[in-house]
Amino acid sequence: QVQLAESGGGLVQPGGSLRLSCTTSGRAFRNYHMGWFRRAPGKEREFVAKITRADGSTDYADSVKGRFTISRDNTKNAVYLQMNSLKPEDTAVYYCAADGSLHSSRYGFDYWGQGIQVTVSS
Repeated sequence: QVQLAESGGGLVQPGGSLRLSCTTSGRAFRNYHMGWFRRAPGKEREFVAKITRADGSTDYADSVKGRFTISRDNTKNAVYLQMNSLKPEDTAVYYCAADGSLHSSRYGFDYWGQGIQVTVSS
């Protein structure tokens, strides 16, 4: 079992930046692929980004590619999402997730944080 806790959300103007953090407790963080998802009002939860446990390879949704960067620090049991050039359509609850599968995919996440609100508005 792994527990996840997000922080760093809030209100930001269009074009601004935010950095989300997710800290974990429980089993060895380095054994998990980590990801970020989001759910906008009235929409389904969607994949945002992921980073593998072994070599730190990353994968992004097309909607955030070039604007968002996922990273991890195994010494701090933490994963981050740097969000730049934010748009109103990035407004959502953002969730940190962990995947203990052997092979990383966008669909193998089975541990979730509580979520944190990000609002992009002027």
